Amino acid sequence: MTTTTTPSTPGSAPSSHRTPALLAHPPTPGTSLWVHAHPQEGSFNDQLFRAGTAALARRGEVLRSDLYRQGFDPVLRTQDAGDHAAEAGNLASRIAQAHAAGQIPEPVREEQRKLAAAELLVLQFPLWWYGTPAILKGWLDRVLTEGFAYGDMDPELAVPRRYGDGGLAGRRALVVVTAGEDPASIGPRGISGDIESLLFPLTHGTLWYVGIEVLDIHLVTDADVLGADGVAHEIDRLQERLAGIDAERPVPFRSLREGDYRGTRALREDLLPGRVDLGIHRQLAR
Repeated sequence: MTTTTTPSTPGSAPSSHRTPALLAHPPTPGTSLWVHAHPQEGSFNDQLFRAGTAALARRGEVLRSDLYRQGFDPVLRTQDAGDHAAEAGNLASRIAQAHAAGQIPEPVREEQRKLAAAELLVLQFPLWWYGTPAILKGWLDRVLTEGFAYGDMDPELAVPRRYGDGGLAGRRALVVVTAGEDPASIGPRGISGDIESLLFPLTHGTLWYVGIEVLDIHLVTDADVLGADGVAHEIDRLQERLAGIDAERPVPFRSLREGDYRGTRALREDLLPGRVDLGIHRQLAR
């Protein structure tokens, strides 16, 4: 989600004071976009990127955004709002106006074109300080803008089309992350925090927010000590997963429009009372 100004509700993206037409970007079946965020050519991440995109190419067209190689600028500036930069209102709203007027900077527009075409989005990065590299965070800031990824209303329920619905609904995402941590330290009781919680702002607060269904995280641990055999094993494991990616079920996050948060932005008190962990935002098995 875009965080270009302080939102009125903590953790939510800034919204404008208008009701735009429904946002829709029908993806092209079989098309994937792989966004890669690692600076070193020939690195383990680079090998995963090349092997992964080659594997996905067997199911259809693969679009690529190798952010460091293409020199993507991650910094969101007022220039992103085009001629609307000096107008009143928050920056997110002005960027939405620029998007409607066709004034989005071309590098950002090109990334939006690729994302609009993609049925499957792959985000691949090393875990740096328990989050994404800055260049990928900047890609999210500049590409998932209001007016493109979110900002409209559900015409039936009169609630924002967010958390399970939105401009990018109809897509799935796979997060591929490499970590120097060992499996125990980044596991459910690990000292570093479990990977699902660490990346909740990305999987739920960003991707699910704009309507993209999220698949289980593909995690590689001990990535900085893998030998040649370990690298080969991880490449094989990723390629094997990609071969069956279409049969995978997404993480069952709760949808805003289903009513589990009715009347508030917190989960209803009658659902999982007493629990406050992030797991409450997953639906129970039915």
